[in-house]
This record gives sequence, structure tokens and C-alpha cells, in this order.
Amino acid sequence: MKKFFAILLTGVLTLGLAACGGSEPAADEAADGAVTLKIGATPTPHAEILTAAQEELAALGVTLEIVEFTDYVQPNLATDSGDLDANFFQHTPYLDQFNVDQGTELVSIGTVHYEPMGIFAGTAKSLDEITEGAKIGIPNDGTNGGRALLLLEANGLIKLNPEAGISATKLDIIENPLNLEIIDMEAAQLPLSLGDLSVAVINGNFAMQHDLDVADALAIEAADSLAAETYGNIVAVKAGNEEAPGMAELMQVLQGEAVAEFIANTYGGAVVSTAK
Repeated sequence: MKKFFAILLTGVLTLGLAACGGSEPAADEAADGAVTLKIGATPTPHAEILTAAQEELAALGVTLEIVEFTDYVQPNLATDSGDLDANFFQHTPYLDQFNVDQGTELVSIGTVHYEPMGIFAGTAKSLDEITEGAKIGIPNDGTNGGRALLLLEANGLIKLNPEAGISATKLDIIENPLNLEIIDMEAAQLPLSLGDLSVAVINGNFAMQHDLDVADALAIEAADSLAAETYGNIVAVKAGNEEAPGMAELMQVLQGEAVAEFIANTYGGAVVSTAK
């Protein structure tokens, strides 16, 4: 009898150890190696770019599940908590500040595109028509205000303290030959205020939302500008997940030729691929 129970106990332990073994695939990785990535994105252009990448990713064994957000907070929180595998909507300066403010641990795994800021006509229909004391609208947030001032400087309207860089403010203006009145405004309000301004420096996403064609801008950020290098839109993941299954394939496709062509053919210069 004792021998019978010993054999029975051994069998139970063996089954238990097998059930606890590590041979089961991860939740997002099927037994055949296929991977599903859940990625948060804002609708335009980010979710559209991801949608354009789905077929090529599927051929590489990666299924992309796109979750759309209309704010900049929830996709980061969901990525940090593990509800999302990654997100695609922001640039590095925003991500860095979000980590500081929210205590999150998110990192970039690569840049996909940038959305150039442009100087758009208000009452002045060209840069040459900007006159003494003209009102110039720029975004009032720290991230984009300095960027706007750099664009004004690049087009000869002001000169900034060379040490200010991307963080420049109006206090860093050292030359203002036309005594321009630089007016800080909510970025989203700038397209609506063009009738009251000589010109305004407007973010690419807000320009698209108000049917402003970047081809009609009086000037836009150069592809090799400090702003373009700094404000490229990135794919972000929780720290430690940079090499999770599917991430290499995701960036391979997003930084590839087909997506670059989609961006060039779809957005008319309002979105510019950073693919080399």
C-alpha cells in the first residue's frame, strides 16, 4: 500500500511540475512565433501611418492592433502600465517631461517622422510684407515657443541669443529690427487668429486640422534644422521592453521605404519621414 501511494505521489508531482514549466508562449506571442502588438496613437497622422504599415508587418509575423487616443496623457499611462505595448504620438522633449511629471519610465525606440512648423500668412501675404510693429503669433507652450522663435530667426525676422537653443523664449531675442510684437497664444488658437495677426507660426498638426496647406506656408522648418532633429515623432515603450518580440520588425517597417512613400504621398509636406 505504501508503495502504491509513493508511486501516486510521484505522478502528481510530475504533472504539477509540467504544468508550471516555462514552455507556454507569452500572451502576445503565439506558439508559431507570430506576435500581436497593441499600440496607442492619435488619429492623424499617427494611426494612419500605423494602418499603412499593417500589411507589411503581417508579412513579418506581426499583427498590429491600433488603439486611438485623442489626448496625450492616457497613451503614455497605458504604455507604462502594460495595457499597451507601445505608443506613437509624441516627440522626445514631451516624453522626457512626461516621465518627470508622472513618474513613468518610458523610452524611445526610434523616430518615424516630424511635422514641420510653418509660418502662415495672416494680414501679410509674404515675409517681405511684414512691417514695423507687426503682430506675430507663436505657441505659448515652452516646447513649441522656442521652436517658433528659431524659425523666425532662420528667416531673418529676429536674432536670438545663440546659447538659448531650442529652449529660447522672447527674453532671448537680442535683435528685433522691425520691433515685432511677438504674441504668445494657445497653439490650437493660432490658425483661428490669422485675421488678427501679420503671420503666425503654427504646428503641423494644427495646420492640417484647419486645412492649411504646408505648400502655402511662407516658410517651414528645414529637414536638417535643430527643430526637425529634436522634435521627430517617436515610438515609445516602457523601459525594458525595447527588444520585446515584434519591436525590431515594427521599427524596420515604420522606418522603411514603403511607409516613407506613404507619408510623402499623403501629407503634402505637412508630415516628413525621417527615414534615411
